Amino acid sequence: MIHDDNPFVDAEEERDPIRRFRGRLAAPVTVVTSGPPEARAGLTISSLVVVEGDEPALFFLLGELTDLWDRMIDTGTFVVHVLERRHRELSDRFAGYRPSPGGLFHGVPVVDGDHGPVIEGIATRAACSFAGSRTAGPLVLVEGAVDEVTIHDLTEPLQYFRGRYIGGDRE
Repeated sequence: MIHDDNPFVDAEEERDPIRRFRGRLAAPVTVVTSGPPEARAGLTISSLVVVEGDEPALFFLLGELTDLWDRMIDTGTFVVHVLERRHRELSDRFAGYRPSPGGLFHGVPVVDGDHGPVIEGIATRAACSFAGSRTAGPLVLVEGAVDEVTIHDLTEPLQYFRGRYIGGDRE
């Protein structure tokens, strides 16, 4: 029998209430990249907060065992790309949900910038310098000093809500 239930999801009474609370907050979907041409790394990140002011900054959560963490520590820089609905497949690729034969960046148009790989076709992005981190549970909270922003008229952002993308025709 085929059904809509996911057999791998914990019963509701066994689910972590904090994780359930977090799942009810719509989050922007971004891809963060870092590293030189021979060692690029990237990851889909939706735990992003931006701080305005005289010293703009952004913060996000990341695992210390990721290639992205290693490249950020090595280079001291990274790029945050804000995704649109049309970038769902790219988001899945950088999240590890979609296969990427030939490597994560294979077939993805990239220009290597001063802060790391810049994915062409994603016009809203921030180039950042690594400004520090601290342990946040099983992850690290990364702080980036925003050195430069590129803005595009973003009208259809890709968002994540309760374990799936929202908006568009493939909810």
